[in-house]
Amino acid sequence: MNLFRYSLCFGAMLLVAACGGDSSTTPGDDGGEAGERTIKAEPSFAQDINEIFQRRGCSTSGCHGTGAAGLTLTTSATANHAALVGVQATAESFPLVAPSDATNSYLLIRIEGRQSVGQRMPLGSSALDAIDQTNIRNWINNGARAN
Repeated sequence: MNLFRYSLCFGAMLLVAACGGDSSTTPGDDGGEAGERTIKAEPSFAQDINEIFQRRGCSTSGCHGTGAAGLTLTTSATANHAALVGVQATAESFPLVAPSDATNSYLLIRIEGRQSVGQRMPLGSSALDAIDQTNIRNWINNGARAN
């Protein structure tokens, strides 16, 4: 019986380790952990928001790397900011990102699952955690700056 419990716990740990995209740590330059992710009152687009897109695979070919739903995301923070801020969503009558108005920004509407068309983003993956959602909300509400 103890061997069964041990095997079950070990299997669960392997499963959790395989789902690294939702970790609360960010990798350092050497691939190690740089530290805990935190909610920031004034997140930077380049360092905090674009990092979420890269960590969660939004710019890959299976997602917006190929222009899914009319939005193309790359690894470039400058290009991603230009593709999001003040750009009209194709599915609904909201801008993708309305500076200083997170509630009416389609990016956050889709991330939170409040849309009337389509599914919550990221599709086929777990929802963004509270840290990521709050940082995106704070970035938008602080003017969605290209910082």
